[in-house]
Parts: sequence; C-alpha cells; structure tokens
Amino acid sequence: MDKTTIDAAASLADIGARMAAAKARFGPPADSVQLVAVSKTVPADAIAPYLAAGQRVFGENRVQEAKDKWPELRREYPDVQVHLIGPLQTNKVREAVALFDVIETVDRDKLAAALGEEMAASGRHLTCFVQVNIGGEAQKSGISPEETVDFVARCRNEFKLEIVGLMCIPPDGQPAGPYFAHLATLGRAAGVANLSMGMSGDFETAIGMGATHVRVGSALFGARPPLEQPA
Repeated sequence: MDKTTIDAAASLADIGARMAAAKARFGPPADSVQLVAVSKTVPADAIAPYLAAGQRVFGENRVQEAKDKWPELRREYPDVQVHLIGPLQTNKVREAVALFDVIETVDRDKLAAALGEEMAASGRHLTCFVQVNIGGEAQKSGISPEETVDFVARCRNEFKLEIVGLMCIPPDGQPAGPYFAHLATLGRAAGVANLSMGMSGDFETAIGMGATHVRVGSALFGARPPLEQPA
C-alpha cells in the first residue's frame, strides 16, 4: 500500500471512528449510516487512493465533471456507487441517468418528469432522494418543506420515480440540529426510509437526528471553494 493510499485509509478511518462514536452515543444501528465521500472538484488521481483504501460511495455536484472522471475510475472499480448531490438541469438528465447511480437532488416537477421519462426510455432505474430547502433560503435549491409530502407522492405516482429518501443542506451559521430534526419529521410523513443530511462540520449531529447518509468532503479531501452551480 503506497503512502497516498495509507493517508486515505487513515482519513477514512478517522471519519469512520467519529461516525461510530456518534452512532454509539445516539443509538442508530452500527451499519445504518453510509458515508458519501464528496469528491467534487477532486481530480481522479486524488480519488484513486480512497478507492484503493476501500471507499465505494462518492458524491459529485456536476454532470460534466463526473463524466470526465468516473467512467475511467469505474473500469478499475466497477462496484463504486456515485451520487449526484448538486442541482440538475433538465437538459442534462440523459447524461445524469447514464452516469450516476443515485440522484439526491430531485426538487421540482419538471425535473421529476424528465427523470421518469429518461429512466423509462433507457431502462436504467436509479433510486432518488427529494431535496428539501429546509431553511427556505432563496439561494438554495429544493422543494419547500410545506410541499415535500405531496411532491414525494407525485414523484412516485405520476413520474414513477423510486423515491427512497430526503436530502437537505441547513442554513450556514445556524445550529443544524433543528433543521435535521425537521427533515426527519418530513421523512416520516412522506414515508421514506432514508435521510441524506450532515456534512463535514455537522455529520455527527445529523446521525443523532436520524441520518442514513452523511456527505463528507473537506474532512476527507481538504477545503475546497464553494460550488453551487447547476449540474
């Protein structure tokens, strides 16, 4: 094992230990929370050590960036799972369905309809999360909390999407716990089993509130400039 892989394994072990401590403290089953390593803006050669160290679930923000990196990486690691965690434009739906395994950012009827049509046409049926704008912030994507339960039902019944969970990004500079608790309440009301919430600075809090997926980037790969552009 080379040094880069050793370093990657150490970073993964550190996050894994923190996740385990949070699960032990708050009570989730030991295998109930999945680490999504957020590799947006990270080049393929910097992702490879994490793959070699055993990480298999990654998150990307943009379709084009994923298209540039993941087909080659998948040739060596065909069991990898890549989540789209950034906003998705409807004109990129075909590429997204071909590239990704999970779409975490379904947030409007037009997008849900386009995804449903493309999955039916391609025969590739991805699992999806609905993104909730849990803080009601104008600059963030997501369905409003008040519309979430009805939107999940439409996605399932009208657009034939397999909605397995909800995803959110809480407002910066505010305690995340109440927003995570709100998402958990919405998840129960919508009848979904999964909650994608919590990032590098607050994933332990998210685990305490019922997260099943935590999206950790900077704690693994180092600080990166913010990126909030449509995929």
